[in-house]
Amino acid sequence: MLSGLIGKKLGMTEYAGDGGALRAATVVELGPCLVSQVKTVAVDGYEAVQVTFGRKKHSRVRAPQRGHFAKSECAPGIATREFRAIGDNQIKLGQAVSVADVFKAGDMVDVAGVSKGRGYAGVIKRHHFGGFPGSHGTHEYFRHGGSIGNRSFPGRVFKGLRMAGQMGNEAVTVPNLEVLRVLPEDNAIVISGAIPGARGGIVVVRHAAKHRRTEAERANG
Repeated sequence: MLSGLIGKKLGMTEYAGDGGALRAATVVELGPCLVSQVKTVAVDGYEAVQVTFGRKKHSRVRAPQRGHFAKSECAPGIATREFRAIGDNQIKLGQAVSVADVFKAGDMVDVAGVSKGRGYAGVIKRHHFGGFPGSHGTHEYFRHGGSIGNRSFPGRVFKGLRMAGQMGNEAVTVPNLEVLRVLPEDNAIVISGAIPGARGGIVVVRHAAKHRRTEAERANG
């Protein structure tokens, strides 16, 4: 059907496997997503399926967006993404795609989201620096980053140097997580391990890219 879906992180829990061992898991409300546009090579230059998740307040939808979603006769969602179409199934505008149509237990997925914002953080919290000694003459210089360069050479601060700054609130993708269980009646999916973001955050779940390439290489010998 599609290579992925949009969802909302509900929270973490424990999942008991077949052997009784407990595993950390995350529950994600995944779909149903409505098809808002089907892109083709002839019109758009590439093939993709645009889907939307949730429902946005009518007062927060701009006029161009209203016209765009009116073509597919679906309500504007809180998040819109594009995915590749998989298989020969015909996808139509306004069609609802559920979690059971895309994923099944045992699939490997990549989960993308926005990490929790930690505000302005120092080098010890942000980059795990060790800090300075607490004695032997150290005076009001315990959690600093130390030297950042030299006056004669290089005479500047190198780009990308680890320093204090904004921590978190950035796009993060966690690859190769296992789908432990699919709950079609609840429009939910149970994924092994932790995923980015806080409870209620928007996440995108796709079939694992690296895992898919590995399986294709094995099939070709």
